[in-house]
Amino acid sequence: MSALAPYFPSTGGFPTVPTHRKGHVPTRILVVDDSPAIRHSLRAYIEARTDWEICGEAENGKMAVEMVEKLWPDVVILDLSMPVMNGLDTAREIRNMTPNVHIIMYTLNVYPRLLEDAQKAGIKDVLSKSRAGGSDVLVAIRSLLAA
Repeated sequence: MSALAPYFPSTGGFPTVPTHRKGHVPTRILVVDDSPAIRHSLRAYIEARTDWEICGEAENGKMAVEMVEKLWPDVVILDLSMPVMNGLDTAREIRNMTPNVHIIMYTLNVYPRLLEDAQKAGIKDVLSKSRAGGSDVLVAIRSLLAA
């Protein structure tokens, strides 16, 4: 996490980050997918295997941008195809707001052009739902947090 917290004028200041154990602030993750089943399965998998906190879930990109501003997550797991705002546009908005957040795209189809577009949008890793399971998501998050 950055030493300097971003200031969000629309919420009146700095986000509140909870401390669960004395001196320990857990990694906060926002899960964004239009499928409740995907959101819930990622939440269950991550919470059962780590001390990370799923600080929120969003069903579309517009909600995700609003939640990032309120919740200040460390990591955003993001689908590509969603109603209202797609994952690439959402990543660009989030990146403009909070440049230090780690964004992972977890989507059904991964193709070369998507990898290029994702990188330009500030997405650090792209995982295929059809090939990557929960353990791959954990590895990707750990890798980004260690960088």
